[in-house]
Amino acid sequence: MTELQKEVSRRRTFAIISHPDAGKTTLTEKFLLYGGAIQTAGSVKGKATARHAVSDWMELEKQRGISITSSVMQFEYDGYCINILDTPGHQDFSEDTYRTLMAADSVVMVIDAAKGIEAQTRKLFKVCAMRHIPIFTFINKLDREARDPFELLDQLEKEFGIGTYPVNWPIGCGVSFKGVFDRDKREILSFSERHRGQEKIKPTPCDITDIEKLDELIGQYQRAELVDQIELLDGASFEFDLDKVQKGELTPVFFGSALTNFGIEPFLENFLKMTTAPLPRLSSEQEVSPFDENFSAFAFKIQANMNKNHRDRITFFRICSGKFERGADYFHVQQGKTVRLSQPQQMMAEERQIINEAYAGDIIGVFDPGIYSIGDTVCSAKNKVKFEGIPTFAPEHFSMIEQKDSLKRKQFVKGVEQIAQEGAIQIFHEPNTGMERVIVGVVGVLQFEVLEHRLKNEYGVDIIRNDLPYSYIRWVKNKDIDIKRLNLTSDTKWVQDFKGNNILIFTSEWNINWALDKNEGLILEDFNK
Repeated sequence: MTELQKEVSRRRTFAIISHPDAGKTTLTEKFLLYGGAIQTAGSVKGKATARHAVSDWMELEKQRGISITSSVMQFEYDGYCINILDTPGHQDFSEDTYRTLMAADSVVMVIDAAKGIEAQTRKLFKVCAMRHIPIFTFINKLDREARDPFELLDQLEKEFGIGTYPVNWPIGCGVSFKGVFDRDKREILSFSERHRGQEKIKPTPCDITDIEKLDELIGQYQRAELVDQIELLDGASFEFDLDKVQKGELTPVFFGSALTNFGIEPFLENFLKMTTAPLPRLSSEQEVSPFDENFSAFAFKIQANMNKNHRDRITFFRICSGKFERGADYFHVQQGKTVRLSQPQQMMAEERQIINEAYAGDIIGVFDPGIYSIGDTVCSAKNKVKFEGIPTFAPEHFSMIEQKDSLKRKQFVKGVEQIAQEGAIQIFHEPNTGMERVIVGVVGVLQFEVLEHRLKNEYGVDIIRNDLPYSYIRWVKNKDIDIKRLNLTSDTKWVQDFKGNNILIFTSEWNINWALDKNEGLILEDFNK
């Protein structure tokens, strides 16, 4: 086996998704603890003096206790090189999550045991199913009162149309939570509120037929319930099939408690055995193997000002094939020219380390002077591949913004343009107005708050914001049409993007139909692409 094959084979790159407050960021932190990447887990919510979660680096994230932007973290564990992509749970930041899923080979879905499947989890699952991404389910917060585990499995199967295979099974919940029974190893992992992951929990071998030992470990009542449940599972549930897991047709299910660090290490160990090494990627020409010696990668995320000391802009690339070498020349497909990926680094949230090499499956951040866009491909000059584009989503909320202090126009323009290039917001202007006033379009309204906060804290600009009533957006495909002469309703607005494309924004679908009916030959195109 060559060095390239060996290194790529030990890579595991996955995203963690969930509804807000299901415990996703806490789970991420516990993974990092096991990998020795951090020494103390930070609380996501807590007192002002508490450490903040390592994966939440943006100031606003620390204030609000939610993940706003995807974080990238790499660590070593048990011979594997693991790349974790921690994504925002809040639906207002779903576009960032969708793009991040394009860079993952598998997904860990975190579900709150008391709440079950929630709206945002449904949306994210559909994206995973569309791409046939393997999904691993961690049902969290068993140390609190929870729904019946069979009900949770049934919900997963009915809502997602996916088979479930519980690798372990909970013994009670809340105050009566005793631990989990490992179905394959036939052993019990006992829960202790005081444990908190100080050392590895030693499982107790105990077959489901050993009544005496079970009574001693969990008590007669819970033993009787566990025996019935395991017999039902063994007789009626889906059988484990690794091929179906890797095709995204069967999800292994694990129960535990991220906050108390219970069940995390067994989950991580099982997950690493079941998930795949980096997968082939589709380019416009062919499928690209991760073991191909020619380097290739695509940009899936851009972030400005991650580090206040640097005030720079980082583009994140997912390496799809071969080996990256610092100082080498590569080909930027979209610009058709040779580039050098400068200051290549790997991340631990905002902590960064300059690297000399990386392999397929890894995520690298490179300094971006403003030449990269989301979806761009860089590759070796020999193989010149071009990966499929990353979808953008139509904004559903619009606001007019302008700077309060006219002397800060330069900072305002720079800030709005840089944040727009990250893909979280889209910017437009009324024809012939330039950047005096900008119309901002977002998928979720919380993005406006993030924009306002970042312009103030990163660029020193206070803004005046006026929300607009529009909800729908369409490209005008006719290049030769005179927009001023169109017959449009009073609550339809003509705007342009900064490439000069004509766009109409509407308050309702009725207004879209009016525009099409009253203007023969007008061609409008949906913004999603």
